[in-house]
Amino acid sequence: MANLLTLLASAADDGKAAPSALFLQDYQWVSLAMFILLAIFVWKKVPGLITGGLDAKIAEIKQQLDEAKSLRAEAETLRDEYATRIAGAEKDAEAMMDGAQREADAILAKAESDAKDMVARRQRMAEDKIAAAERDAVEEVRASAVDAAASASRKLIAEKHDAESDRALANEIISSI
Repeated sequence: MANLLTLLASAADDGKAAPSALFLQDYQWVSLAMFILLAIFVWKKVPGLITGGLDAKIAEIKQQLDEAKSLRAEAETLRDEYATRIAGAEKDAEAMMDGAQREADAILAKAESDAKDMVARRQRMAEDKIAAAERDAVEEVRASAVDAAASASRKLIAEKHDAESDRALANEIISSI
């Protein structure tokens, strides 16, 4: 590249005329070729095709961006909905736990109350049985005491009382009437 620049610089310095064709210099030929190329591009509507392609690509990208925005909004809506559901489910679970705890406490209190009532009932039944057994024992003791007293009094009366004592006693009773 450096050689080409030095060659061009030396050619300009030599004082020789640059080559030309049909009375046009080399830079004019390059300009003319560029002008013709640009004219063909314009005639074939290449800039329109390029801008149309770019516009189509821009429209496609905008559509994709809009679709992405709508998908994001939908995802955020779903996220918020599920967050709300989760919060509601947590509240429901808490409420159910509280309700279950209250029910368990109530069942426990009822069981304790029922147990106390049952113990009290059984204690009364045991006390009643003990009292009945005591009454039966006292009655048996009284009955045996009566039997013992009756048999002792028969014995004593039989030993100490004779026919004459019976007459005196009978007379005494008759006189007191």
